[in-house]
Amino acid sequence: MSLNSHLQELRKKHETLSRQVEEEQRNPAADSIALSEMKKRKLAIKQQIERLGAATAH
Repeated sequence: MSLNSHLQELRKKHETLSRQVEEEQRNPAADSIALSEMKKRKLAIKQQIERLGAATAH
């Protein structure tokens, strides 16, 4: 898998998690633990995207 396609996949995962977080936050019976885990995964993906993006810029 090329770096660009890997970045695209990570961006798709990040966007999917963003939607899931938003949906969960709108739910009155939201599971705060699940929500927290989704946010952590989303942040980890964002950091990975930034690292890979910085690596391609050099």
